[in-house]
Amino acid sequence: AILGPIAKLLGWVMNGVYYLMDQIGIGNVGLSIIIFTIIIYLLLFPLTYKQQKFSKLSQKMQPELQAIQKKYKNKTDAVSRQKMGEETQEVYNKYGVSPSGTCLQLFITFPILLALYRVIINVPAYVNGVKGVFSNLVNAIYTTDGFDKILTDYVDAGKINNLTSKMVDFSAKDTTAVKNNIVDVLYKMPSDGWNFLQDKFGSLTDLIQTTHDQVEPMVTFLGLNIADSPLSTIKSSFASHSWLMLIGALLIPIISYVTQVINIKMMPQPQQTQTGDSSTDAMAAQMKTMNIIMPLFSFVMCFTVPVGLGIYWISAAVFRAVQQFFINKHMEKIDLNDIIAKNQEKMKKKREKLGISEEDMKKAAKIKTKNIS
Repeated sequence: AILGPIAKLLGWVMNGVYYLMDQIGIGNVGLSIIIFTIIIYLLLFPLTYKQQKFSKLSQKMQPELQAIQKKYKNKTDAVSRQKMGEETQEVYNKYGVSPSGTCLQLFITFPILLALYRVIINVPAYVNGVKGVFSNLVNAIYTTDGFDKILTDYVDAGKINNLTSKMVDFSAKDTTAVKNNIVDVLYKMPSDGWNFLQDKFGSLTDLIQTTHDQVEPMVTFLGLNIADSPLSTIKSSFASHSWLMLIGALLIPIISYVTQVINIKMMPQPQQTQTGDSSTDAMAAQMKTMNIIMPLFSFVMCFTVPVGLGIYWISAAVFRAVQQFFINKHMEKIDLNDIIAKNQEKMKKKREKLGISEEDMKKAAKIKTKNIS
């Protein structure tokens, strides 16, 4: 209900990218994924920049927030908790930011990135130019007796990564759905899958070969089939002694890991606390652990997911690193006091729109709510 419409919108962008690339004679899915990724992250730049500004202000606020935490350390009574909250809010008001920080940005960007992942792993569902290449062969397979059992057995044998027979029902009554499922199988089929098709569908040998000749340059990027997983490519390359292919497949997870590490190193890191506050220290420890685990997760996952998804992870990490480099340079030059003054003015105008004056805020802060019935 949420990701579907977002994925359709992103798919429209991906479809446009591939169409333009195809018009200039470079109809390659891998290259289209890179360009598509850059476009989406450029569109998300305003949110990223706003998040970076908040991080910069957070670093400047930390000494004051830590002083408040130290002041009320080990004080658990209601009055102390209330005063601590009030003083903390005063710091946020001073810098003109909201305690919720970048929650809104994350709320917006997270579903977009999930939908982006959906488009990358299922390109034919969103890109007409890719789906159209398979049309003639799909129609021919659909009219062949017993095709459903042949393809179901092939999928059940684990020949296609991240695809099960529950995800592709060839016995459905909806003709369009069945044909779409055949497209999914053909697109995600590993390189040796085309030999399987010629063996099982002997009467379609010429059509299978023609389709393969069209598909191969479309799904091949730097010699790798983007539908194959690096692990599958490594196994087949080792068996056939194709050492360059093996090295290329190994480089996908390695480069993914390295770019993720570089990306994390360039991100502004929270300052180490000196207050001894257990909850704050635990949060910092969790952040440090996540910074170690995430690149390792990317490295391991890249072996089993399609190469196309690895290309997306790498291109996204490289773009974020370049973007972060320029943001860091910009942040070194900006005047934080000027940003704080502007933020305070914005918050003042918002309160005035709600009918709340500065004097009202000061009076409200002095009211002892304990005596209000």
